[in-house]
Amino acid sequence: MLTFSDHSQGSSRLQRRDFLRVGGLGLGGLGLSDLMALKALGASKKSLLKDKSVIFLFMHGGPSQFETFDPKMEAPSEIRSVTGEIKTKLPGVTFGSTMERLAALADKFSIVRSFVTGDAIHDIKTIVGKDTMKANLGSLYSRIAGPLRKSSAMPTNVALFPQAVSSGAMPAFKKFGDFTSSGEFGSTYQPFVPGAGGGAQADMTLSMPQARLDDRRALLASLDQWQRELDASQSLGGMGELQSLAFDVLRRGVSDAFDLSKEDPRLIARYDTAPLLPRSRISKQWNNIDHYADNAATLGKLLLMARRLCERGCGFVTVTTGFVWDMHADNNNAPCRTGMEYVGRPFDHAVSALIEDIEARGLQEKIMLVCCGEMGRSPKLNVKGGRDHWGGLAPLMIYGGGLKMGQVIGQSARNGGEPASEPITIPDLVATIMHTLVDLGEARVTDGLPPGLLNVLTRGEPIRGLV
Repeated sequence: MLTFSDHSQGSSRLQRRDFLRVGGLGLGGLGLSDLMALKALGASKKSLLKDKSVIFLFMHGGPSQFETFDPKMEAPSEIRSVTGEIKTKLPGVTFGSTMERLAALADKFSIVRSFVTGDAIHDIKTIVGKDTMKANLGSLYSRIAGPLRKSSAMPTNVALFPQAVSSGAMPAFKKFGDFTSSGEFGSTYQPFVPGAGGGAQADMTLSMPQARLDDRRALLASLDQWQRELDASQSLGGMGELQSLAFDVLRRGVSDAFDLSKEDPRLIARYDTAPLLPRSRISKQWNNIDHYADNAATLGKLLLMARRLCERGCGFVTVTTGFVWDMHADNNNAPCRTGMEYVGRPFDHAVSALIEDIEARGLQEKIMLVCCGEMGRSPKLNVKGGRDHWGGLAPLMIYGGGLKMGQVIGQSARNGGEPASEPITIPDLVATIMHTLVDLGEARVTDGLPPGLLNVLTRGEPIRGLV
């Protein structure tokens, strides 16, 4: 909520902490050092930042390279995709047969078949880990761009979990890592996390008559004594900017970007993955039933919301639904064939809808989509038809952002378990993403950026063939 105190009826001093409060959005958490750092970066941001956005769809649990984008149908039966293969629009390239819609769009995105995450541990290392300073990649970006767009008051870094589109969904799954971590950068740069119409999302909605809002602006303008007290302070300019941003958050309807009811119902239906897998069709033998159900019910709408946010100026959107790609064929998780029906089909449907939507809007140069998990799956099926943890190779899909599309980058070995060409690593993925969002040459000579951040930005090499 935006909260102001009228001290015209009393003599108590207006405290800085009472001056501005935008619940959940984080403006009130900006300290003087943050303000000074943001102000110092202000002059260089225009040339430092590119007018682009990233949607990072994290496939938690470790997706199988075989059943997604590298089926290896020439390999023995215990290795090759259990779902078979489907021809794509690219000559000689096939995907696992569940990727039916994406196969028809294969000329619009690129697949990396030599991506290595480095270990077979369940975590969230490709988006939050040692290669990202233990901060969400979006926090690295917002440390450069600032937590809000000055022109639109849109948060630059957002994380979308199922509760963003469904109040009945489970809370964000953080057992293996916190997607909202900002590492050493502090809470100012944490991703903004909308709920399902409540909490911080409600705080961003203008819930007072226009006249009352104007009265409060007039009240602020009349606080001469408070202004005199701050006049000698360097913080005045910064606080004035924050005051303006706070009003902009409310008056410019930023919350509309989080409201899917503003979309054409036909487009919502195209994105919607809920009809693909009603909960009644998920076997109760799997302990992971709740995650499967939430994934199917929300994935499409989360990606639609992500597109809306990017279209309105958000720079980085993390999307994840839950722990659904771990296909061991044990008490918790379904085997690969069943698991791809539970998880692969909603993925194929939602991601293809997003690509078609972005293309129709002419935003393919502006929005980049990254799809990957923390690892891949073992080349050899286990005795129950599942695949186990595997750090030697993992699927990676990249779309848009002005990069070169319609190709396969790198090669995998005949057994699909390791690269047969130069490995692409997490630092390379980070460099590719940051190359899309930021002018890395300008970043190297920009004052005010932490040395550790610059090191992360430049440690890897942007993926050859894409840039």
